[in-house]
Amino acid sequence: MLRHSALALLLALFPISGCFAKSDCLVDNFQVKENFNKTRYTGKWYGFAKKDPQGLFLESNIHADFRIENGTMIAKATGLVTLLPEWIVCAEMMGTFNDTANPAKFKLKYWGAAEHLQKGNDDHWIIDTDYDNYAITYTCRKLYENGTCADSYSFVFARSPEGLTYDTQRIVRKWQEHICLAYKYKRILQTDSCP
Repeated sequence: MLRHSALALLLALFPISGCFAKSDCLVDNFQVKENFNKTRYTGKWYGFAKKDPQGLFLESNIHADFRIENGTMIAKATGLVTLLPEWIVCAEMMGTFNDTANPAKFKLKYWGAAEHLQKGNDDHWIIDTDYDNYAITYTCRKLYENGTCADSYSFVFARSPEGLTYDTQRIVRKWQEHICLAYKYKRILQTDSCP
């Protein structure tokens, strides 16, 4: 009886552990959200943690509003950014998420309202989300010849400005490991400084 219970437990856990198998860090092998639904993703998300790319980027009090216009997902993100040592401002960035063959992989065209902020046209992937509590995104701007990423950024979003529960953070940490960014994130401060 005990042997059958142990076998049943192993079989039940097998599909879960397969989702988080050790990554080889090849970007093309990263899993993304299966059957991603951009309509469910719309609404307000608060930055919980981020892994920055090279260059100037939003720093804290980050929140993003996603909506769909003419079938295309668009977003406006707001956050604090330091332009000069004593010049910290609330800045806005806009983005258009152009569809690809995979519903969780987009071509993100983005630009800042201030000319000092970055602009670009990056691959932007929704790694995972439950739509109601958390989302983790990933972008690789430049690949090494071996297929691993040379310049990436990633966000962990929460639906609530209060952040994520401990159990949700455990799920997110597994995905951070999967995309080879474990321990590379900084918490995003939320103090209502940028409405």
